[in-house]
Amino acid sequence: MANLFTSVLFLGILSVLQTCTGLYFHIGETEKKCFIEEVPDDTMIIGNYKTQLFDKNLNDYLPSSPGVGMHVEVRDPDDKMVLSKLYSSEGRFTFTSHVPGEHVICLYSNTSKWFGGGKLRVHLDIQVGEHANDYMQIAAKDKLTELQVRVRQLLEQVQQVSKEQNYQRYRESRFRQTSESTNQRVFYWALAQLAILVGMGVWEMRHLKKFFEAKKLV
Repeated sequence: MANLFTSVLFLGILSVLQTCTGLYFHIGETEKKCFIEEVPDDTMIIGNYKTQLFDKNLNDYLPSSPGVGMHVEVRDPDDKMVLSKLYSSEGRFTFTSHVPGEHVICLYSNTSKWFGGGKLRVHLDIQVGEHANDYMQIAAKDKLTELQVRVRQLLEQVQQVSKEQNYQRYRESRFRQTSESTNQRVFYWALAQLAILVGMGVWEMRHLKKFFEAKKLV
């Protein structure tokens, strides 16, 4: 019962927090912008983007010409290339995480001749997990009723909650391993310092003893 309550509570929080990430940014010639998306494994990520070029005559950003492309690169936490593809001035990229952790998403233009010394504005919308699903399209394809679509959406949300909980346990395990490794290194370093101090103390005592004996003070 407690686990069910925790899942429902976490589901409510997730439905509020885990929404679409929409933003826009500017890039110059040969400039690359990267973003970090922390996701569990076996999770779909969809990115929708469109580009705009600055028009000096109108002093405003206008839709880019078809010749302006956007190169998208995605690397997993192990720094392995998950996606590397050239897209048009407006489009969508999709990938599925196979390793839990921070995925780095980088975007840059395929050419600089269209900039004219100006800036390129990129609108980016990243959707993670069940938010990446188009339920209207799913309903039309599978001929589902509104209730069936809602039930399917809730089931996928529960699955996403389970993935998030597993990922949090994975993070806790990694953190515990790091803490234990750090504590062990500190312990061995303290032992090494103690051994050095004891060794230097013994050496100084022997040196002083020989000095006093040479001076015939003892």
